[in-house]
Amino acid sequence: MAVFGSLGASRGEQDRRAADWFMIVLVLIGSVSLYWLRTRPVPVLWATVLSTLVYMLMQYAYGPVIFSFVIAVFTAIRTGHRLAGWTAIVALYAGHVLGRLVLGINGQGIYQILLVGTCFVVLGFVAELFRGHRERVMASNETRREEELRKAGEERLRIAQELHDVVAHHISLINVQASTALHLVDRQPEQAGPALAAIKEASKEALVDLRSIVGILRQPDEAAPRQPVAGLDRLDHLISRTSRAGLEVHAIVHGDPRPLPTGLDRAAFRIIQESLTNVVRHAKATAATVRIQYGEQALVLQVDDDGDSLVGPPKEGNGIIGMRERATALGGTLTASRTPTGGLRITAQLPL
Repeated sequence: MAVFGSLGASRGEQDRRAADWFMIVLVLIGSVSLYWLRTRPVPVLWATVLSTLVYMLMQYAYGPVIFSFVIAVFTAIRTGHRLAGWTAIVALYAGHVLGRLVLGINGQGIYQILLVGTCFVVLGFVAELFRGHRERVMASNETRREEELRKAGEERLRIAQELHDVVAHHISLINVQASTALHLVDRQPEQAGPALAAIKEASKEALVDLRSIVGILRQPDEAAPRQPVAGLDRLDHLISRTSRAGLEVHAIVHGDPRPLPTGLDRAAFRIIQESLTNVVRHAKATAATVRIQYGEQALVLQVDDDGDSLVGPPKEGNGIIGMRERATALGGTLTASRTPTGGLRITAQLPL
C-alpha cells in the first residue's frame, strides 16, 4: 500500500521530486521494519523516523510513508516506551523543520509548521490514552490472577485440613481398637469381636469421608458426592464411635441449638473431632467433655479431658495449628490451655 500509494502521489504532485528507486527503498525500509515491531519496538521506531525524515527532506510527494512512523510511535508509547516515543516525535518534527532551513527548502509557512507539530502532539497524547487503558487492563488481570491464586491456595489448605482431620481421627480409632483386639484375641477371643467390628466401621467411614473430600476435585461432568457435609448433626455418632475406642465422652449443650452456615457447621465438627483425636492419641485420659454454647453472637466450643496432671502450656502440633487456622478463617479464635486437673482444654469461639 505504501509503495503504490507513493507512486500514485508522485503522479498527482508534479511539483515534487519524481519517483525513483531511492524513494521506493525509503518507503520499504519504514514498512518492512514493522515486521519486527512487537519484538524490537524501539529500533523499528528509529528506522521509521530516519526513513520518513529522509523521504521528506528529499521532497518526494506526500504519501503514505508517514503511516509507518505513526504505527511505530503509537505502538512504542502504548507498550510503555514513552521516552523513546516522544523523543522520536520531537526528532522527526525538529529534523524536518531544521533540515528544510539548512537545505534552503521553502514552501511551508508558519501555520503549516504549527499544524504539523499539533498533529504530532495529538498523536502522542492519543497513544498515551491507549497506554493508560492498557496498563489498567493489565493491572486488573494481574489482580484477578492473584485473587484466583489466593483462593486456590485457601482451597488447597482447606482440603489438606479436611484430609488431616479425617485420616488422623479414623486411623487413631482403628489403632486403638486394633490394639485392644490383639490383646483380647488370645485371652478372651469372644470379646475381640466388638473391637474388630469397630475397626470395620471406622475404616468404612474413613473411606466414605475421603471419597467425599476427594470429590471436590472431580471433573465438571462428574456427579457430585452424595455424602452429606460433616456437621454438628453427626456429633452423637462421633461421640459414640470415640467411646467405643475406650474414651468416655460426655456432651453438654447450652443455649438453643439451631442450623448453622455450612462452613461454620463443618469447622465446629472438625474442631471437636480433632480435639477428641488428640485425646485418644496423645493424652493418658479416660474421659472427655464436649461443651457447646449457642450464643447470640458466637458459637463457643470447649473440649476438656482428664489427662495426667501436667504443668506449663501444652505443646502445639499440627492438629492444634490446623484447628486454629479453621477458627481464624471464620474470624474466630482458638486457644489450648490446661484444665485445673492438668488435662488439655481446647476452647474455640466462632462468630455467628
